[in-house]
Amino acid sequence: MFKISTLLESLPLLAQAALSTISISLMSLFFGFLLGVVICAMRLSRWPLPRVLALIHVRFFRGVPLLVQLLMLYYLLPSIGLNLSSLVAAVIAVSVCESAYVAEILRGGFLGIPPGQLEAARMLGLGRVHTIVRIQLPQALRLTLSSLVSEMIILIKVSSLVSVVGVAELTRTAQNIAASTYRPLEIYFMAGVFYFLINGTLAWLGMLGERRLLKAHQS
Repeated sequence: MFKISTLLESLPLLAQAALSTISISLMSLFFGFLLGVVICAMRLSRWPLPRVLALIHVRFFRGVPLLVQLLMLYYLLPSIGLNLSSLVAAVIAVSVCESAYVAEILRGGFLGIPPGQLEAARMLGLGRVHTIVRIQLPQALRLTLSSLVSEMIILIKVSSLVSVVGVAELTRTAQNIAASTYRPLEIYFMAGVFYFLINGTLAWLGMLGERRLLKAHQS
């Protein structure tokens, strides 16, 4: 029988764990986005060496499961003298993995900009930095916003993997509560509700962002 009392008792712990999941995901997306911009720039570089290095980065971190990457980094850092907490190690691993996906999403956005606009910018005397900041980057973000939001939603869901290195996020906390209360149905149902609310909010914010960018572009 489904017990509401079990849901109410577990609610504070699950809510705190949901905040941890959001924090881990936001930090990973932030650092992953910054690194992804660099990798994207290398992928679009005119020089072969940066392009090759960026391609290796993208192929490796998109080709190796995140679970393997987490375990590799978690055991690699102490072996080279870096004794970081499980949380920091998890954020680093997820951020580096995320950068490969963000780089490819942004690269698709930059490649989707009509070449005529870049030629017009050169004719107007705009430098490379001004062209990127004023013309390419706004359009690339508009073209890739929905993909970036989808990637963020995926990141929220795969953040449950950080539990393998001892980080108590939403899924790990739900497992612990289910094991102690012997009420897995109620606990996992509530965890699912939290994931649904988080990802639903992200999707809604992404939709609002798309509408604003579209209006700004049309005006």
